[in-house]
Amino acid sequence: MHIFAQGYILMKKKLYIETYGCQMNVADSEVIFSILGKDGYERTTNMDEADVILANTCSVRDNAEQRIWGRLEVFCKQKEARPNVAVGIVGCMAERLKDKLIETGKVDIVAGPDTYRSLPEMLRNLAPERPQINVLLSKEENYSEIIPVRTDKNGVSAFVTIMRGCNNVCSYCVVPYTRGAERSRDPETILEEVSDVVGKGYKEVTLLGQNVDSYHWKNADKDVDFPDLLEMVAMLNPSLRVRFATNHPKDISDKLIEAMARHRNICHHIHLPVQSGSNRLLEKMRRRYTREWYMERVRKIREVMPDCGLTTDVIAGFCSETEEDHQQTLSIFREAGFDYAYMFQYSERPGTLAARNYPDDVPPEIKTRRLNEIIELQGQLSLESNRRDVGKTFEVLVEGPSKRNQDELCGRTGSDKMCVFPGLGHSAGDFVNVQITSCTSATLIGKIV
Repeated sequence: MHIFAQGYILMKKKLYIETYGCQMNVADSEVIFSILGKDGYERTTNMDEADVILANTCSVRDNAEQRIWGRLEVFCKQKEARPNVAVGIVGCMAERLKDKLIETGKVDIVAGPDTYRSLPEMLRNLAPERPQINVLLSKEENYSEIIPVRTDKNGVSAFVTIMRGCNNVCSYCVVPYTRGAERSRDPETILEEVSDVVGKGYKEVTLLGQNVDSYHWKNADKDVDFPDLLEMVAMLNPSLRVRFATNHPKDISDKLIEAMARHRNICHHIHLPVQSGSNRLLEKMRRRYTREWYMERVRKIREVMPDCGLTTDVIAGFCSETEEDHQQTLSIFREAGFDYAYMFQYSERPGTLAARNYPDDVPPEIKTRRLNEIIELQGQLSLESNRRDVGKTFEVLVEGPSKRNQDELCGRTGSDKMCVFPGLGHSAGDFVNVQITSCTSATLIGKIV
């Protein structure tokens, strides 16, 4: 691709980004492509032709950072072969390890999550032995007017970030230190972005925030909370599926649950991280809710939306966790009956309240054993949940061919369960009614009816 300037033909520079971590990082990479696209960079999925190689990173767990250190060696081989290639680390790891990354001598650009607008200038200022770094956190930046460059492969589902940062400061979590304080976008800019997504043919949108329940935009003319925003998005286009992530149990309101129930196109799925079933550990984690409060929210969700999918996060082996604490976690899993869970061993993150105040004193082998017990239990719960759906019919949004069998299609129900089915005559973006005929613990298997 070329651009024309003053009678000359200039080749656009190629930009390659690897994205790690959560959906919010995917959305951030799309913002970076947009910002640098306006400065003459063109997206490529081929690292071998890239002029700029960026890794958009996550610091939530240590193994995520270790993976980036390994990838950095791969990026450096590109620099050895093509000395003009620029290598950058952006995102949470850049914010957390700024100086350490520069000291390696392998990184040209270090940019925190609030500094992506400065990337064009940083790249222009690059020179031998003069790496560029900007990790200033902002209380205002939310990239609200930037239309992201969508990077999904099927053109079906898009992410829209509605807020940035987090104010909760859970004792184990690095996010408030790497993404800064919470700030919400003007709802009008969110609606404009969703309208752009619809205009490009997308059939589903996921509203993203570290804690969507605390979204709040207020000025002289507007006072909009998350249930208000969710309904505004849903009413833009009744055929657009609307999802959101992630909720915080202390903040999820009856108003939100009831808003979800009112609109057919708001998916009945809530991701509600529990982290532990022990009140003692929940207090130590600074989660600001109890086991009893959590289960009351679960009961309310299922009372208003009996078909609502419920998924969660959990940490095994947090500081001072006893066998009794662990058993309480297993019991809340049984009581809540989660459809799926993201399950991890505790990974101490430097600089957090837990790292400063609590010894990481659960032996690794006990963490592993407890995590495996949670995984085994959740496998049983997932299978039981899926078996209850056998014989039912669901509206499924086709995402594309199944990974295991290209002759079949896959897609998700409104409750966020993956379905696989023969789909002759259909393609990505179609809504189809699928009757479930069998299942595994991870997948519903069905046929179009």
